[in-house]
Amino acid sequence: MKRLTLCFLLLAGGVPAATTDPVRVSLNARLRYEGVQQTGLRDATALTLRTRLGLAPAAPWHGWTALVEAENVAPFDGDAYSQSGLNPGGAGRAVVADPETTEVNQAWLAFTHGPTTATLGRQRLVLDNARFVGDVGWRQNMQTFDALVVQDKSLEKTTLTYAWLDRINRVFGDRHTQGYWKSNSHLLNASHTGLSVGTLTGYAYLLDFAGSPANSCATYGASLAGTRKLTDRLKFAYRAELATQADHGASPLDYSTHYLGLEAGLAGQPGSLTLGHEVLGSDHNVGFKTPLATLHAFNGWADLFLSTPAAGLRDTYVRATAALPTRFALTGFYHWYETDATGVRLGSELNLQLTRKFGARVTGLCKYADFRRDSLTLPDVKKIWVQVEFAY
Repeated sequence: MKRLTLCFLLLAGGVPAATTDPVRVSLNARLRYEGVQQTGLRDATALTLRTRLGLAPAAPWHGWTALVEAENVAPFDGDAYSQSGLNPGGAGRAVVADPETTEVNQAWLAFTHGPTTATLGRQRLVLDNARFVGDVGWRQNMQTFDALVVQDKSLEKTTLTYAWLDRINRVFGDRHTQGYWKSNSHLLNASHTGLSVGTLTGYAYLLDFAGSPANSCATYGASLAGTRKLTDRLKFAYRAELATQADHGASPLDYSTHYLGLEAGLAGQPGSLTLGHEVLGSDHNVGFKTPLATLHAFNGWADLFLSTPAAGLRDTYVRATAALPTRFALTGFYHWYETDATGVRLGSELNLQLTRKFGARVTGLCKYADFRRDSLTLPDVKKIWVQVEFAY
């Protein structure tokens, strides 16, 4: 695996970047240390190198374009953490969901005619803020979709997206029993930016998974997000979202529940301060499901709530950002969690992240998560990350 990674690096370094080349090369290399302390498990330490190499035409040909992208994730000590249960040597250690893998990350063909683009093949797909459909970009092996995606911008300030999902390529890789799901899912999303109050988005996500029938669900919702200028340096930002969900397709469940997301805050050149409240409801002891979301971005970086508790979840949080001297950027969250159906306090969590760009291609990151439980049904968890990423 490490040899393949080195080959990727050498190959990319040997390809000239002249604009006259018929092929455009992309390279992303991300070296990350992740350390985990979790109640009831041995500590995990994961040092991994993720490498992606992509090839695409330098320019479309009569509206056609394509991308082929290979990916390799290489751990330096694969048994120092549990690779989601794939490695016997990691038994008893905390999970870091970055298993060793080599795979085709993307391979798609696209055609554009006027304001309409159709893309067929393995591809990344992110809709809205990735709360319901995303690429899980935080993990070393991102989530991709074998899909047909059609996007149309014929209507002024409006983007219409339809996607048929044939297979979900999840972050665990093909060796895992839940590494991919066969799918017959349909996504509809319409977003309009022409309103004075902000961007209005409506959606219907009809998910049907043969390999994970309990995650099959139908979600219908809408969101409104915008800003209001207060002064030359300060603006008021807000977001409101409401959705309903019920069992669908192959689901053996019988439930109907709701989602609510509210955010409001102040943003300016030195930073921002935001208050938020998110509710994932529950019905018949089934929590609201978000199986295709970029989950790490929501409900805390300790990843305790990748699946909604059976009694639902309420997450009240404050988020602050600050632009620091010498091009450092700081982000912080504090979360308070409780169940939605019963109001039981689950715990609280502190998240901190410091990033800095070094030139146009290198980004450094330090990140910390500390979850303190109020319920013995959950563990205490601390995580720390140190990362450097190169993008070409």
